[in-house]
Amino acid sequence: EDQLVESGGGSVQAGGSLRLSCAAPPYILHLYYMGWFREAPGKGREAVASINTARTRTFYSDSVKGRFTISVDSAKNTMYLEMNGLKPEDTAMYYCAAGSRSGASLLASRFYDYWGQGNQVTVSA
Repeated sequence: EDQLVESGGGSVQAGGSLRLSCAAPPYILHLYYMGWFREAPGKGREAVASINTARTRTFYSDSVKGRFTISVDSAKNTMYLEMNGLKPEDTAMYYCAAGSRSGASLLASRFYDYWGQGNQVTVSA
């Protein structure tokens, strides 16, 4: 049974916007820190954004800071990644993730235990 279910990827021209969604069980939305990661062809998994368990702090990689926004809607049991000003270098498979380890670095994939199935985002020049 999938714990995290993603939706919302697609293709867009440079400068456009997309929103990714990640549906999760209520216990994850309330008790886990969560994040978004991406993998481009030939590259390793890269952190994009994360949010702490209390939903009071967000973290972004330098490459997306100011363009992407992570948020959680607990009423809808969903995490979002709003992506604006998309660039061709943002093209990748995007994954949502959740974890619950103490002392975790929220932009490090090794601290996450649950992963979504991945959603392709393609940005053309």
